[in-house]
Amino acid sequence: MKCEGELSVNSPKGPTLAVLPMTKDEDSPAGPRILQPSGWPAPKGYANGMTADGRLVVTGGVIGLDHQGHLAADFVAQVRQTLSNISAILAEGGARPEHLVRLTWYVVDMEEYLASLKTLGRIYREIFGAHYPAMALVQVVRLVEKAARVEIEATAVVPR
Repeated sequence: MKCEGELSVNSPKGPTLAVLPMTKDEDSPAGPRILQPSGWPAPKGYANGMTADGRLVVTGGVIGLDHQGHLAADFVAQVRQTLSNISAILAEGGARPEHLVRLTWYVVDMEEYLASLKTLGRIYREIFGAHYPAMALVQVVRLVEKAARVEIEATAVVPR
């Protein structure tokens, strides 16, 4: 069954693909949209894929340095500052959190991340709202900044 505003694309080699608008209130059809193959379970806290048309805004690997160049020792505090830093970079590029189409997280301890999920979800929503782009999470041996526990890359597309 199709929802209003849903576009279906059939592929002979794959499932039906649903392209859903990000929000019901979105005026611009060029804004980021979630790609959710029909029949797949809905992901929690991320999207399987995104599509968008517009101006690209890309960050480098962002860590949780504050304005004075200090890095919190705590993983959750580093995530909070990292997400705040990404939000500031997006704003500098004329983008907002709802323009995000991808986040790639690099963490040095997957168990630390998993043990903090509830708190991380709350912090994420405080900074970015209930917008969940495509995301990947990768555990790495270490980051360039030795004391960093997390580094995140972001990609946003600002509608034309």
